[in-house]
Amino acid sequence: MAEDESHEHVVPGSEEELSTPDVSGYDFRGEFSFDDLLESYATTGFQATQLAEAIDIAKRMQEDDATIYLTLTSNIISSGLREVVAYLVREGFVDVLITTSGSLTEDVIKTAKPFKMGEWDADEAALRERGINRLGNLYVPSDRYVWLEQYLYDFFEDFFAEEKVRTPTAFARELGATLDDEDSVLKQAADNDVPVYCPALTDAEVGNFLYYYRQGYDSEVGIEILDDYDSLIENGLLADTTGLIAVGGGVPKHHAIMTNLFRGGADYVVYISTGMEGDGSLSGAPPNEAVSWGKIKERETNYTQIEAEATLVFPLLVAGAFKQTDT
Repeated sequence: MAEDESHEHVVPGSEEELSTPDVSGYDFRGEFSFDDLLESYATTGFQATQLAEAIDIAKRMQEDDATIYLTLTSNIISSGLREVVAYLVREGFVDVLITTSGSLTEDVIKTAKPFKMGEWDADEAALRERGINRLGNLYVPSDRYVWLEQYLYDFFEDFFAEEKVRTPTAFARELGATLDDEDSVLKQAADNDVPVYCPALTDAEVGNFLYYYRQGYDSEVGIEILDDYDSLIENGLLADTTGLIAVGGGVPKHHAIMTNLFRGGADYVVYISTGMEGDGSLSGAPPNEAVSWGKIKERETNYTQIEAEATLVFPLLVAGAFKQTDT
């Protein structure tokens, strides 16, 4: 093979001049500006650019007065992101919350007893002997759940006193009304009339304690989920515009996009996910897959996904898209 031919394979060259922005990161010389740092993410590349897109889309949700759905899994409340979620609800940035049962139980526990920092690499058997449960690098002593059981038993007695079958939204609202902690997501939701949907209410300690309560105290109590599904669909149909921020996957994420299907899809969507698309799971499915189902509307730049762990990027999204507009 001739030298000039092999060189063409290695360095083929190009004649087209691209019109897209230059790749450029934040210049730390001079006075530091957090706003400029976030703005520089747009041309930093990789997931920084996805975060910049997400901030822009979240701002557009607000500009269009969209009904904003925030979905999250329980690990978000386990971590220090609980305070971030409570802020969004307190300041009126969120209209609908959809979450898991663990979020409810852990939010209640934290009003009285904190979670503690731990280690990823721990002796699990020794932790079990000490009565310590591990969530990543967080520790939750088992006495938290002993306290929670009594708290919920007292709550159940009042909650089911006049109606034996209740909905998860009623459960979250009335439970939140009993709490006295400004960083409680449930308290802020109750105080600000933000519905908290929890379609899998039994999938945590709430379910365990409801089981024991029904077996030992009142066999007639129950949880009705279809009424909540009706209201979630009907309220979505009434919304002129909807925006969705899904932090993590699972049932909360799918409940939001599925109920938006009834109105022809969500208008704006931001996913924060570490899920893998290759396994075909809902948690790993990117937003363009939901477009094929009609759960998200197809418009130019109306959806994006940040492939990153939420504790790293969710506070930055809130800082850039919501705190900057907080007056």
